[in-house]
Amino acid sequence: MKPLYFFILVLFVFVNAFKLNAQDIQADIQKCAMSTGKDAIYLKDFVVKLAEAKPNQKPPAFRITLALRKGIIYRLNVCKNINSQGDPVLHLYDETILLLSTFNSQTGKEYKAVSFECKKSGAYTVTITFKEGKQGEAIGILSYINK
Repeated sequence: MKPLYFFILVLFVFVNAFKLNAQDIQADIQKCAMSTGKDAIYLKDFVVKLAEAKPNQKPPAFRITLALRKGIIYRLNVCKNINSQGDPVLHLYDETILLLSTFNSQTGKEYKAVSFECKKSGAYTVTITFKEGKQGEAIGILSYINK
């Protein structure tokens, strides 16, 4: 009978820990979404957790393909998690063409949000990496701008 009680106790602790973690993530997503601006309407979020890059290897990257519509102004922003060692960088690509980034490598300037006026409907790729291949956790938000 004791193993049954132990199993129930472990299960209870695990379920409650999972609920607390899920609530923390939802709170972080909401906080990040609120930072997009009053003119932005939330569409989608991306929760990213990447390991540190191994020596002499490309840094890990999160990738997602989105269908965007012509004539819509989109805003993409990225929020760094407190547990992150690296600073997140978000890129938007049309096929292999880089359209925008939250980091300007020429000036070293970082942007928390970038806006994009879609000129043609189609598939676009969003990537999130961490500078210098460091371990990182971040949340990306896709919104559209209400005109």
